[in-house]
Amino acid sequence: MKRQPRIGIALGSGSARGWAHIGVLRALAREGVVPDIIAGCSIGALVGSVAAAGELERLEHWVRGLGWPQVMGLLDPGLRGGLIKGDKLIAFFQKNFVDRDFADLARPFGCVATDLQTGHEVWLREGSVSQAVRASIALPGLMTPQVQDERILVDGALVNPVPVSLCRAMGADIVLAVELNSDMVGRAWRQSALVAPAPSWSGRLRKHLGLKGGAEAAQLESSPGAPSMLEVINSSISIMSVRIARSRLAGEPADVLISPRLAQLGLMDYHRGPEAMAEGEAAVALALPAIRHALGPCSV
Repeated sequence: MKRQPRIGIALGSGSARGWAHIGVLRALAREGVVPDIIAGCSIGALVGSVAAAGELERLEHWVRGLGWPQVMGLLDPGLRGGLIKGDKLIAFFQKNFVDRDFADLARPFGCVATDLQTGHEVWLREGSVSQAVRASIALPGLMTPQVQDERILVDGALVNPVPVSLCRAMGADIVLAVELNSDMVGRAWRQSALVAPAPSWSGRLRKHLGLKGGAEAAQLESSPGAPSMLEVINSSISIMSVRIARSRLAGEPADVLISPRLAQLGLMDYHRGPEAMAEGEAAVALALPAIRHALGPCSV
């Protein structure tokens, strides 16, 4: 008897925009599409690990109630390697969501990190899930790297923002990919970095982390034509991710690419989860004909 094709989903990087992955997974489930294999990068690794553990509903409930004070409460200022140490965030993640071995997850899961010393792509599929996720989300300059097995690991978005290749290597016959940054370059810069007169997420984060810039920095921050340091990081990472993702997806195409429209969300807008999730659901609705075509006889 011929077996049913194994469906995989590759969840891409995108910082706070990654809450859209929750909307994508929930919308797919409503259509009867439940991935057999999950691969993730950066925020896609965090959401993917929770989904693989069968705890997506709990994560969604928490995200819907997440406010800016709660976001700031999870960030611990760092002195070396990044503005944020990440210890409080990963401790919360372990306590409330996933604190187990890869082998104990309900579904196969893997995530991507980057070896900072060699530049090599690293696939994490064994050992502690929480520590693997910690490595995959270590955004350079913002979060301190993760030292693991004598390697210094940082965000997988540097090498493989949408890990279709990992998903196929894990045995997926059909891969749905979720790319979060396709509309960020240019449009996001005009909307958030250049024209927003109100205090931005970056200003509030700088204050929380104790970053002082003096009168000149304050003047620069308030200038309508000048971005802050964190907004520069945001746009730079977005440009990098888009370029790398396009290159990787051209050589390793997914069967269906799902692209939520998230240009209105900034790097640290984790308190705007409902907006991101709604965009994820909307993107699935647009992609449904392509998804059904790709799944063929195994679609519902």
